Amino acid sequence: MRGRRLRVESDVRRRQADQGRPGRGGRWSQLGLRARVTVTFGLGALVLSATMAGLTYFTARQFILGERQTAILRQAYVNASLARSSLRSPTQDVTQLLENLDTLPGSLSVLELRGQWYADSPSVGENAIPAKLRALVVSGTPAIQHFVLDGSPQLVVGLPVPSGGFAYFEVFSLDELARTLSILALALAGAALVTTAAGAVIGRWASGRALRPLEEVSRAAETIAGGRLHVRLVAADDPDLSALAASFNRMADALLERIEREARFTSDVSHELRSPLTTLITSLGVLEAHRDDLPSRSRRAVDLLTAELRRFHRMVDDLLEISRVDTGSAELSLDEVEVGELVHEAAQAAGVGRVPVDIDPAVDGLRLSVDKRRIERVVANLVDNAAQYAGGVTRMTIEPAPGAVRVVVIDRGPGVAPTERERIFERFYRGHTSGRRGATDGTGLGLSLVAEHVRLHGGRVWVESGVDAENRFVVELPAHGEPPVPTTMDDADGASPRSRHRDLDGP
Repeated sequence: MRGRRLRVESDVRRRQADQGRPGRGGRWSQLGLRARVTVTFGLGALVLSATMAGLTYFTARQFILGERQTAILRQAYVNASLARSSLRSPTQDVTQLLENLDTLPGSLSVLELRGQWYADSPSVGENAIPAKLRALVVSGTPAIQHFVLDGSPQLVVGLPVPSGGFAYFEVFSLDELARTLSILALALAGAALVTTAAGAVIGRWASGRALRPLEEVSRAAETIAGGRLHVRLVAADDPDLSALAASFNRMADALLERIEREARFTSDVSHELRSPLTTLITSLGVLEAHRDDLPSRSRRAVDLLTAELRRFHRMVDDLLEISRVDTGSAELSLDEVEVGELVHEAAQAAGVGRVPVDIDPAVDGLRLSVDKRRIERVVANLVDNAAQYAGGVTRMTIEPAPGAVRVVVIDRGPGVAPTERERIFERFYRGHTSGRRGATDGTGLGLSLVAEHVRLHGGRVWVESGVDAENRFVVELPAHGEPPVPTTMDDADGASPRSRHRDLDGP
């Protein structure tokens, strides 16, 4: 199972690395899910509207052209028949005949009689008609052709009349029809653009509605990650979302149960260790009382045992304190104290009473509502950390912050790497260079307890770089007199129902 899990984690890391490389997945994978859904809806609407517009345009064009061509052919046959009847009279004037023919608006007549060409308009004559069509019709074959005359689309119909000895041509202008089709094309293009925009808007709206439950899940997950483990999802009447909410809640229940089980285990183990540890310390005290009577080798053994028992005792105390925080039994005993006096007393309790404390005039005399014991423990742990890993504390400062006050513990360095500035506050994390930074390794619980104590007060703690590679451990505490906001696991039990359950709205 462990090998399989390692392979899965390796595959996940490889996929994440591939996604981070340029050229893998392209720009499409860099877009958010909502943007991809919006673009997909927009492109889908564009393709669909463009297809429908194209089909509509070509269908309408073919229908209109077909109707117009049918009307033109019918009229041309009627006029050719009328010309044949009229030309039986030898006195018939051909030009007058062409002018008297009933033609469609925009049409002109041309007639070829025994090699002579006649037209009812000087703008359209023999040369205006395509030569191939002229030759074809004069040879006795009816023909029809689209062509362009002076930039204007035209349709010419040629009908041979062998019984009359002539060929009749009728030229029709298609300008009006072209304008109608252009207006239709513009209207369809505009409709396609509007449909595309509407598709993108609908895609944006639909993606927002679809992703809203995921946003609720994300916020609930962030809340749980922050320590409020009793937050749960309440799904709407949707089978898909109900399954998602149920799975999420089962995961959160399992996580809460595991954390509580581990917290109880840590608490039980720590309590069980106290009795034998007390016995060992008492027995060691007897040995230390007779230390001078022991051989030198035995004295060294007693000294080593004393150091390790003290370290062990400190670790058990830290574990008990952490277990109280995890199980929700940690309580604040708040006192109103002056911040400068608090820091001076904490420094003396930590054994660094001679370290200079610089107080900013803006916070001089400011009073805080804090648990003195826990703040003294915070300073003591930071001083102990500096002594073990950074050559000791050089100075302490008290600085103002928006709505808060900052207590800064500064040591000699070397500076903490940016990649470790968050992790050093994790439990049992002592850094990759801990073996080179001090004479002892510590327990890895001091800074995690600092974070827990500060969090109980509603504040925060972090480390930053100072001048000459020194470390600045900044403890920010709220400056108002209101009760601190609880952020531990047990505080979620007292949360309001609205904060404990998040509605999973359906789309």
